[in-house]
Amino acid sequence: MEEILKLENVYKSYLDGNRILTILEDINLSIYKGQFIAIAAPSGSGKSTLLNIMAALDRPTKGNVYIEGQNIATLSDDQLSKIRNTKIGFVFQSFNLIQELTALENVALPLLIRGLSEQNANKKASEILKRLNLGDRLNFYPSQLSGGQKQRIAIARALVTEPKIIFMDEPTGNLDPDNAKEVLSIIKELHQLGNTIVLVTHDFSIAKMAEKIYTIKNRRIYEFDI
Repeated sequence: MEEILKLENVYKSYLDGNRILTILEDINLSIYKGQFIAIAAPSGSGKSTLLNIMAALDRPTKGNVYIEGQNIATLSDDQLSKIRNTKIGFVFQSFNLIQELTALENVALPLLIRGLSEQNANKKASEILKRLNLGDRLNFYPSQLSGGQKQRIAIARALVTEPKIIFMDEPTGNLDPDNAKEVLSIIKELHQLGNTIVLVTHDFSIAKMAEKIYTIKNRRIYEFDI
């Protein structure tokens, strides 16, 4: 199996006043192409910190993080930005859509940053929004959309660059039960299509969708028996 992501002896610490606070300790994990894994743990356990390190949004205090064999822990900020734009898709709990942009513009933006023409970026963004049943919402602004529609736009934005791995941080955390069910169905379909997915949640019932579940306890990661 092709290894997409590898964490090797990863630590994360912060300075809290006069003392060092360690959030993650000696984390070792490998994720392979096409896998769907979940990291399920209570709030405050460090799971979002771990996700941010894996997704090149944060750096480990110590240790190595490899994406397709490249150690991203040593890269510059500009190099990390390129990794995020070319290899990583990220779905945030709070959607993180740009309010001044339409659904189409939000999804096209990563492609414009990559250097695609506006015409090609909009064409690709339109196609993926239509796949997620948002073809009639292309020119709507986030304020005009429901929570479920916003999250589907966020998923479309994560997918439009054809990333090697998709990270999801509590993707149903801000949704009502009906919209949550719809988004979970989309996530399941994405995995069936061969996407590599890492989902973080505090809800073990959601985590059970994944092939493997990990949990964080006392700053370390453990595989959870489904």
